[in-house]
Amino acid sequence: MNRSAFASALALLLCPVLSTLAFAQAQPAAPTTAAPPEKARFVTPLKGLATIEVLPGESKFVGKEIVTTFKIRNTSKGPIALLKLDEYWYDKAGKLVSSDTQRYRQPFMPGEVIELTTRAPAAPGAARAQRTFEHANGKVDAKAVKSMK
Repeated sequence: MNRSAFASALALLLCPVLSTLAFAQAQPAAPTTAAPPEKARFVTPLKGLATIEVLPGESKFVGKEIVTTFKIRNTSKGPIALLKLDEYWYDKAGKLVSSDTQRYRQPFMPGEVIELTTRAPAAPGAARAQRTFEHANGKVDAKAVKSMK
């Protein structure tokens, strides 16, 4: 008698479990995703003289600033680290009246084209500008071009 009591109790417990397993639907396959992009790797920056091409934009007075946009292409064989652009504005007598510095903090890869915008405070008598380029590991030879090909 004990066995029959245990058998019926066991049957009552297993019926809901087995019925849910029997009527359960198959899960749809997970969508396949593209392979994740390559992890960023350290690139060895160029040391010494770097070469770039510069397409200077037109200088405009915007509010109380002189705004100039430059398109720059890296023509060196390696990436340039921490490219820096200094723009100095002089009056007609040659006295410094305003300046601005802009930096490109990412590695500037060969063949890449970037835009840097300088915003020098507008000063009375600002007549001409001088621009210099540097990078973290040396000097930069900037060549002015008429268009970016």
